[in-house]
Amino acid sequence: MKTIDEDIFDLLHKAVNKGLELGANFVEARYDDMSLMTVNLLNERIREASTKLRKGFGIMAYFDGSPGFSFTPERNWESIHTTVENAVKIAKATAPRNKVKMEFERQKPIVDKQFTEVKKHPKNVEFDEKLSMLKRGVKAIEEKIQPSSTTGLYGELFGDKYFVNSEESEIFWQPLIVDLRIQAISMAEGKRANGIDGVGSSLGLELFDKEEYLPETIGSNAGKYCKEQSEAKSIKAGKQKALIGWRLGGVLAHESFGHLSESDFVVTGMSPLSDKIGEVLGTEMATIIDEGTIPRETNGLWLPYDDQGIKTDKTVLLEKGILKGYLHNRGTAKKMNAEPTGNSRAITFMYPPIPRMKNTYFAPGDLSLEEALEQLKDGFYAVSSSGGQVGLDGNFLFNCNRGYWVENGEIKYAVRDSSLSGNILELIKHVQGVTKDFNIMTGYFGGCGKSGQFPLPVGLGGAELLVDEVLVGGAK
Repeated sequence: MKTIDEDIFDLLHKAVNKGLELGANFVEARYDDMSLMTVNLLNERIREASTKLRKGFGIMAYFDGSPGFSFTPERNWESIHTTVENAVKIAKATAPRNKVKMEFERQKPIVDKQFTEVKKHPKNVEFDEKLSMLKRGVKAIEEKIQPSSTTGLYGELFGDKYFVNSEESEIFWQPLIVDLRIQAISMAEGKRANGIDGVGSSLGLELFDKEEYLPETIGSNAGKYCKEQSEAKSIKAGKQKALIGWRLGGVLAHESFGHLSESDFVVTGMSPLSDKIGEVLGTEMATIIDEGTIPRETNGLWLPYDDQGIKTDKTVLLEKGILKGYLHNRGTAKKMNAEPTGNSRAITFMYPPIPRMKNTYFAPGDLSLEEALEQLKDGFYAVSSSGGQVGLDGNFLFNCNRGYWVENGEIKYAVRDSSLSGNILELIKHVQGVTKDFNIMTGYFGGCGKSGQFPLPVGLGGAELLVDEVLVGGAK
């Protein structure tokens, strides 16, 4: 049902006007009304089943290029009035000492109301059906392996976001994420093996009616990958050719390159990408994009506006190896003579928005997977990651939880205890081919962490990358 609480907009407009009366140069006011559900099934028993409501107001006031932020979960004018006063006081108090002023160009007001329309919205589906999906997924593991333990995770996030600012913008939209993951662990013969599969999307629960995303399919895949790991072999460590799968490639695009392009790091000189617009950094095969409104059917994050009320953009960061842009909020865009890109995001109403990513991915090329494997000939096919480390210098180390050794263009066996490491600015110089298949997903579990704001939902993925050299960790 398409409903908007006009009283919320009235309170937000009142908050903006009060901030201006108190001397702020500009005010942004937002309200979140979000519902979150988590279900954790451990060894087919419910370990957690929780629902949380997250509601509140966040006020950002600007004075002389300095921001001041405050928030309240209380929906009454007395609390909101105090919150506005606090935001303005902070902005005024920090302005004399703020060496990095963040003023921005005024824009035409945006008035937009967007409603989420999906076939099976999670708010209309009973808990028992969601629990049944998890049980079906976990049960399917047994088709492939008898596990020592199993985990099923289901998460959902949905609700309403309201935004008003001094330009008289008035925006309403409805976030939505559903996520289902199945994990199998085997300890047969003292060897630990782990298999996991899952998908998250801004679609409704109709996502899990698709053949490739049926709970049974996800569970069967988890069992299959676990069995492969139980029989996997180690490979020699060293530099070698590799095909990087879309899941791991998405992590590289986000963690190793995307963060370097966030404008707060760039404008302060902390990023190695500072002052390098127009420079050739990689091969012509390497293109990296950050985008807000990828079609829901692709399983990316649906994010039409950021938390400064800016319509999200398709931002080309790297085009055919050439650095083209950064991820901006309104202040950094002004400071760097660029347009805002819709990348000012906050994890909840309790935090100020900062430059963050949306859907970040390597753009597709023209190779089929078979052609990419043929060109790889002999090397490592690194499919997905189970975590790792990254630095603001571009260095990375990612553990591979699923990978295969390839000989003569054919997958020969699964690989265990492997990793990829190096520097993203070196890696993109070695991209020799990119597949035409495009995959991306968002998620309820995990997400991006920055400045204490974790976990922020983002989208990861893209194409698969053929690189002629990367450091692969394995047996010594």
